[in-house]
Amino acid sequence: MVYLYSMKHTNFKAKNIYLFVLAVMTSLSVFAQKKINEQPLYPKNDVPGNIEGENEEKSETTDGILRISNVSIPTLAVFLPPPQKAIGTAVIICPGGGYSILAAGHEGYDVARKLNEWGIAAFVLKYRIPDSKRQNSPFIAPLQDAQQAIYTVRKNAAKWGIKTNRIGIMGFSAGGHLASTAATRYEPSLINNGKISIRPDFQILVYPVISSNYFIKHEGSFKNLLGEKPGAPRINEYSSELNVTDKTPPAFLVHASDDTGVKPDNSIVYYQALVKNKVPAEMHLYQKGGHGFGLNNRTTKDQWILRCKAWMETNGWLKK
Repeated sequence: MVYLYSMKHTNFKAKNIYLFVLAVMTSLSVFAQKKINEQPLYPKNDVPGNIEGENEEKSETTDGILRISNVSIPTLAVFLPPPQKAIGTAVIICPGGGYSILAAGHEGYDVARKLNEWGIAAFVLKYRIPDSKRQNSPFIAPLQDAQQAIYTVRKNAAKWGIKTNRIGIMGFSAGGHLASTAATRYEPSLINNGKISIRPDFQILVYPVISSNYFIKHEGSFKNLLGEKPGAPRINEYSSELNVTDKTPPAFLVHASDDTGVKPDNSIVYYQALVKNKVPAEMHLYQKGGHGFGLNNRTTKDQWILRCKAWMETNGWLKK
């Protein structure tokens, strides 16, 4: 009886050890899947306009939101779908954060993984936070980074299985401002891109900061980007609805009507400018949702990302 008990006890211990090892392996597997392939945006980290100094970048998660601050060394996080699933379309994602921080989780990495499910290659841009202590011309630093991201993806299109005419840019909040700026101000170039175009093929803007109009502008974003008293010419340069032309790429916009952080009028005036210039555009305004909901507007069963998917299908960007 003692022998039988020992055998049972041994089997019990072995089973527990097996379950423990299995749990560890599963955790490691999940970790590996979530590991981010982050690459320097500029070769040898030779960042244009940067002032030499200590890298003071910080990353913290509060209330379930990842916030990255003091970004002075921009990077591009690469999320590629499995080769057998890839369709040749790419999207560069600009997280929001008022040009003060980057909400890189729910407005960046989570979105990239969702796009990978559709076979889209996704790239999360960790762009520089404007700072006169870190850049000679802080107001052009984010746009330089966005242009460099488009250039990098288009230059490496063959390596990453991407078609050069199917590269879009997406942005949330202030990242939406950056994306719309990249879509409307790609000439003249602020980087050394040679003969490679830095015009995105389409733009996806989610509760974006757009306009410098006194009644609807997001004061914090414009102040952080342009400084205290930038002057009318520069303000107009960065008011995206004023820079739309018939060469501006097609756009998809999402906003909530009750957004008090960035007023929905921002999306509306941009949409109106697109229509005026006969640029293909689609806009979805939700009754509720507030600001910063990322992929999931919890006030509705409707999923804006699926509306976006349908829009991309309509325009041929999801064809194999």
